[in-house]
Amino acid sequence: MKTNWVMVAALAAAGLVGCGSSSNDNTTLVTKPETPKIPEGTTVSFALMETTDLHANVLSYNYYSLSEDTSLGLERTSTLIQAARAENPNNVLLDDGDTIQGTLLGDLQALTSPVPCSGTLAIHKAMNALKFDGGGMGNHEFNYGLPYLSQVTNTEFNIPGVSKPAGTCGAPTFPLVLSNVTGVASQKPIFQPYAVLPRDFAATAPDGSKLTVKLNIGIMSFVPPQILDWDQKNLAGKVAVTGSVEAAKQYVPELRSKGADVVVALSHGGLDPSPYSPKMENQSYHLTSTGIDALMIGHSHLVFPKGKEANAPALDPSFAALPANAKIDAINGFVNNVPTVMAQSWGRRLGIIKMTMVYQGGKWVTQPAKTNVESRGFKYTDGSTLVKADPELSKLIKDEHEATVAYAKQPLGVSTDFEMSSYFSLVGDVSAIQLVNQAQLDYVKNFIASSTDPVLSTYKNIPVISCSAPFKAGRNGASDFTDVAPDASASKPVGLQIRNPGDLYLYGNNNLQAVKIKGSDLKAWLEMSAKQFGQIDPAKTTEQDLVPSYGTIFNFDVFYAEGNALKYQIDVSKPAGSRIVNLSFQGKPVADGDDFIVATNDYRAGGGGNVPGIDGSKTIIKSPDANQAVVSNYLQKLGKTTGKVTLADNGSAQSWSFVKVKTAGPVFLRSAPGHLPLAKSAGLAQVAAEGGLDASGFAKYSIDLSK
Repeated sequence: MKTNWVMVAALAAAGLVGCGSSSNDNTTLVTKPETPKIPEGTTVSFALMETTDLHANVLSYNYYSLSEDTSLGLERTSTLIQAARAENPNNVLLDDGDTIQGTLLGDLQALTSPVPCSGTLAIHKAMNALKFDGGGMGNHEFNYGLPYLSQVTNTEFNIPGVSKPAGTCGAPTFPLVLSNVTGVASQKPIFQPYAVLPRDFAATAPDGSKLTVKLNIGIMSFVPPQILDWDQKNLAGKVAVTGSVEAAKQYVPELRSKGADVVVALSHGGLDPSPYSPKMENQSYHLTSTGIDALMIGHSHLVFPKGKEANAPALDPSFAALPANAKIDAINGFVNNVPTVMAQSWGRRLGIIKMTMVYQGGKWVTQPAKTNVESRGFKYTDGSTLVKADPELSKLIKDEHEATVAYAKQPLGVSTDFEMSSYFSLVGDVSAIQLVNQAQLDYVKNFIASSTDPVLSTYKNIPVISCSAPFKAGRNGASDFTDVAPDASASKPVGLQIRNPGDLYLYGNNNLQAVKIKGSDLKAWLEMSAKQFGQIDPAKTTEQDLVPSYGTIFNFDVFYAEGNALKYQIDVSKPAGSRIVNLSFQGKPVADGDDFIVATNDYRAGGGGNVPGIDGSKTIIKSPDANQAVVSNYLQKLGKTTGKVTLADNGSAQSWSFVKVKTAGPVFLRSAPGHLPLAKSAGLAQVAAEGGLDASGFAKYSIDLSK
C-alpha cells in the first residue's frame, strides 16, 4: 500500500509513531527523533553571572587623572568571567544596567563626538566580545536622551518625536529587556519586557550518566521610577514607569507560560525593606515576593553578599543596620530565601549565583541548599593578588581610548595655584567644591539679573546661595576622589584641561536649576546632608567611623554664599535630624521665614535625595545648561579675566565646621592614603594623623573632634 506521509508526519509530531517498519510492508518510516525524556531525579547545575553599573569603564583607566587604575574596568572583569566560565560550563552572563554613561569615554561618544548609527559604543563592543547573554537597563541609560538610547540599542521605541536612524545601528548583540517603562502614547513597553534564553546544559541522571537538557532562562529588568524626575527634560510626557512589583506580577506568569524554567530579575535598585510603594527608589527587596528564582541588583554600588576572598572588606553598614525581620542574609546572599547578588560597580566585581535544580514531577525544581552566591572581586584567589587585564579588550577599543585621552587633554585656558581635592571634604575641605558653587551661583545671579520674566524680576533682591556635593569622595573605592593638581611650573603653566570640570563635577547629565526656599527649608536641607555622618558617642572608648558609608556621598551638599556669608556647624554627637547649629547669614541667625534662592541641579531640585520640601514645587529656574558645562564655562571666564584660579579666591572659604567635642576613644575618617599634607595645608587641625589601611585600601585618618 502507499504510505500516507502527511499522516505519518502528524503522528510523529504527536509522538504516536517512531522509527520502524510498517505493519503492512517493509518500507522504513523515517521520522524526527523524539526529545529524549528526562529521567526523574536528574540534576543540573549552572551559574548566573552579573555585571552592574559598569558606567562605561571598559579599561582600568581614569580619564580624569590620565592614569591607570587597577581597581576597576571591564577588561579585568573579563578575567573573572573567563575563570567563572571555566568553573561552570553551564552559565549565563547578564548585565544590570547603568552601562553607557559615567566616564569621559561615555561623554565623548554621546555628546562631543556622537557615535554614528554605523558605529557601536565602546562598552557595547566589549560586551559583545565577551558574549553577554542578556542585559537590563539602569537610570543612567536615559541621561543622553531617548533618541540616543534608541540608536545605540537599535530599538524603535514607538514614541512620537523619537525615531531611530534608518537601517540597523550598532548595538548589543544580546537581548535587552525593560519591564516597567512604557511609552505614554503607545502604552506599550519601549523595550521588550522580558526574554526567554534557551540553553543546552550538561546534566547528570540519577544513575550518574551524563545527558544534555534544555533549560529556559527568563529575564526581566526594572529601573527606579525616579527616572521621571532625574531625567525629566528627556522623559516628560514620553514614558511612564510602573512599580516593579506590579510589572513583575504581570510578566512572571507570562514567562512561566512561555516555558521559563528559571526567572531572573535584573533590578536596578538597592535593598529597602520598608513597606512597598510603587514610587520607592530601591525596590529590589519586594521583588522576592513575585515568584522569581534569582535576583540580581545594582544602583547602590555596594557589595552583596560580603566578599568571600581573604581580607574582604566589611559589609556596608547599611546592610548591618537592616531590621532582623527583613530576612536579608548578607553573608550567604539570600533575600527572603531568594539568591541575590550585587557586583558593586565599574566592573570591580562579578556576581555569581550558582544554582542546582532537580527534575521532579515533570519540571525543574530549585535546590536552595545547593545554591551558592558570590560577589567575586579582583583579589578572589588569595586576597592580595590582582587578576590581570584581558589584553583583547584594550585592542578592541584602542581608537576610542586614544580619542578620549586626546579630548581630555584639551586646554581650558586657565591655570590654578592650588590642588582641588576631595580627600577631606567630609571634614571641611572645600578646595574641590567652592569653585563649583561659585560657578553655579554666578550663573543663577546673571540669569535672574538678565531675565525679562516678571516673576523672576521680583526675586532680584533675594540672596542667592549655592550647594554642591563632593561626588567623587570614596563611593567607588580608595581611588575615587577628585584631585585636580596645581600647575607644576609657574613660569610655564600647563593649565586646566577639559578633563578637570568632569573631575570637579562628575555628572555631565545634571542640568543647573534653582529653587526658592525659606530658612526652615535650608535647615532641613542641611540636616539631611548631615545624615552622612555616623553618630559619635563621646564616651565610647573603642574606635568610631566618622562616615560609616560612602554609599550616599552625592547627598552631602555643602552650601556657599558670596563672601563666605553663610556659616553653619554640625554636631555629630547628636542624632541625625538635630545636628545643625549656629546657622547664620551675613552674621545674623537664619530665621525660618527668611528667603533664599539656591543654585543646585535638576536631580536635587526635583526631589533626588529626599530632601524635605524639595520636590520640584519650589523650582524657579530650569536651565538648559549642564552643571558640568557651567563649571567649564566659569573656568574659561576666569581665564579671560584673571588668568588663573587661586586658593584665596576659589578654594578656602570653609562655610561649615564641626561642633567641638572631646571623645574618650579614637575617631577616624576613611580616605585615600598619602594625603595628610593636604589636610594640614587646608588648615584642618582635626585631621591628626594617618593610620593604616583597611581591607578596601582606605587609610584610616585619625580625627580629633575637639579641635
